[in-house]
Amino acid sequence: MDRATASKLASELVSQMTLEEKAAQLRYQAPAIPRLGIPAYNWWNEALHGVARAGTATVFPQAIGVAATFDDALVQQIADTIATEARAKYNMQAAHGDRDIYKGLTMWSPNVNIFRDPRWGRGQETYGEDPYLTARLGVAFVKGLQGEGATLKTAACAKHYAVHSGPEAVRHSFDAVVNQKDLRETYLPAFEALVKEAGVESVMGAYNRVNGEPACGSKTLLRDILRGEWGFAGHVVSDCWAIKDFHEHHHVTDTAPESAALALENGCDLNCGEVYLQLLAAYQEGRVTEAQITTACERLMTTRYLLGTLGEGSEYDAIPYDDNDTDAHAALSQQVAEKSMVLLKNDGVLPLNLSKLGSVGVIGPNSDSVPALEGNYNGTSSRYVTFLEGIRTACAGKARVFYSQGCHLFRDRTSNLAMADDRLAEAVAVAERCDVSILCLGLDATLEGEEGDTGNEYSSGDKKGLELPPSQRKLLDAVVAVGKPVVVVLAVGSAMVITQGNAIVQAWYPGQAGGTALANLLFGNICPSGRLPVTYYRSTEDLPPFEDYAMRNRTYRYYEGEALYPFGYGLSYTRYAYSGARFENGAVHVTVENLGGWDADEVVQVYLKDHDSPFAVRNHSLCAMKRVHLAKGERAVVTLPIREDAFASVDDAGRHVYAGKRYTLWVGGSQPDARSVALLGQAPLAMDITR
Repeated sequence: MDRATASKLASELVSQMTLEEKAAQLRYQAPAIPRLGIPAYNWWNEALHGVARAGTATVFPQAIGVAATFDDALVQQIADTIATEARAKYNMQAAHGDRDIYKGLTMWSPNVNIFRDPRWGRGQETYGEDPYLTARLGVAFVKGLQGEGATLKTAACAKHYAVHSGPEAVRHSFDAVVNQKDLRETYLPAFEALVKEAGVESVMGAYNRVNGEPACGSKTLLRDILRGEWGFAGHVVSDCWAIKDFHEHHHVTDTAPESAALALENGCDLNCGEVYLQLLAAYQEGRVTEAQITTACERLMTTRYLLGTLGEGSEYDAIPYDDNDTDAHAALSQQVAEKSMVLLKNDGVLPLNLSKLGSVGVIGPNSDSVPALEGNYNGTSSRYVTFLEGIRTACAGKARVFYSQGCHLFRDRTSNLAMADDRLAEAVAVAERCDVSILCLGLDATLEGEEGDTGNEYSSGDKKGLELPPSQRKLLDAVVAVGKPVVVVLAVGSAMVITQGNAIVQAWYPGQAGGTALANLLFGNICPSGRLPVTYYRSTEDLPPFEDYAMRNRTYRYYEGEALYPFGYGLSYTRYAYSGARFENGAVHVTVENLGGWDADEVVQVYLKDHDSPFAVRNHSLCAMKRVHLAKGERAVVTLPIREDAFASVDDAGRHVYAGKRYTLWVGGSQPDARSVALLGQAPLAMDITR
């Protein structure tokens, strides 16, 4: 069904509703209207990295880990799988009369905010710091969720629109002040791509204000840009209880009816919260018109027709519950985890040779932790494999595995000090008697995440800094001091500062198969191929204040220092050679050869620098990428199309201009900064072009 047909049907249906019925449909807990054959519907569902919060489902790596694959085709496959499970669960639940929260087909994902500061707890939900990478993966995710059928498989949602990336503690009252250049150059491109290229069905507003306007009631964002400039035809939903913030925290209105009117007037169709209970009061006070309520209701009914939940149904109604949590979906989750893990450091200790190991120590608070696999906004897997379990399975019959928790994940001043080091001696004893120690450290969603979800010293969900908690730093020092090989595995959703250990693996929150994927990487069954979607800074002292939304000295495009580990960086067990690079017919063509002894994936990256435009970014920008599998000794010519808008820059008024003539394109396995070259031992090939 096309949108025009769905819109016509929606208009006819809404014309039969009373004002009260229309207003009631604008709440996320939409009641049934039996006389019109409209069933109850709860709009709130989540699908960030698997169907979330509603029982059993395949749990994929957290979004930031998915971003580390740099693989848009894989991301679309992930999202298509999630949509299949969402339909399987919805069909089963609807058949049993269960229409509760997290049971619908409107999936409030993906999160395409820019991870501008590594302290932001919800950065794990994003695709990283780069607008191009975020846009390409976001477009793929939306296409996978929505499908290519006659009806939508599920409805995707681009969130949180816009200029939203912490701090969590003050998000309900915070005003994100941003200039027009940064707005159009960094914060909006991914949203625009999801609207124009992917046809995303819904957009969710953010909690904060943007330049004084609350995002969920912003004329600038919702009316002028989203619908006016971009032609968005779907529906807008508020973040949950965000409209209440208008009068309680932002103080741009005085009463709930005023807040409801402001949001509705500027195009917020659906309220996740309770303020739209006041719509009839706002109508009686003359603040909203029936026509405005009708328009919002028609948009929502259009989405329900497009999903096939009203009218004649959907081809996806036939998906059985058996298609949830399948072996094939589990295999895909493992594949994604393997492609997401980033090898940050390796002095040669990896891969581990099991034939030469008598004993392996697995140490650390994230060794046997399910939350370290999950991240936030997760479902419940039926087949978790922790790091300890994956390593033990790999070592079965070959090497003895010793385990020690080592320390608690986190200890603050209110904890029992006598318990602080209660596992430290055991950890040292394990490290002393083992040939190698695999030290599993990091965080989980109780230490970095969303405001209101945490109960620790960070309380808001954001990190105070970039170091491990004190208990883990003490454990790391003690295990390294033993003097035997140490492999550090970090389960985190953000950048951390860590340099100790013979090898460091960034595992993210790797999903249900994280332990199997990690073991395959450690013992050489796969070759590491993940790349960093964020910059790893040396200290928060290198960064502007967290509350400052200006992009100067943030992310690899503007950073003025030397990164600990650069954006786009990741080591491998094999080596690649690049040759014959040329720019021709709007694309970069380059020959890539696998020189090592491993069949492996290489992530080919292209970066662009505009040498002339006074509005160009300080450094360079990612403008193309492609993951390529090469057998050992194999070479291939890789073609990477460069979008025309890559050559534009954004002026101070926020306009895209073509002010440059001389450009450099670099192609290689990393970005072209000195630190990337020093760490990887190779420089990307440079092509100077004139346009």
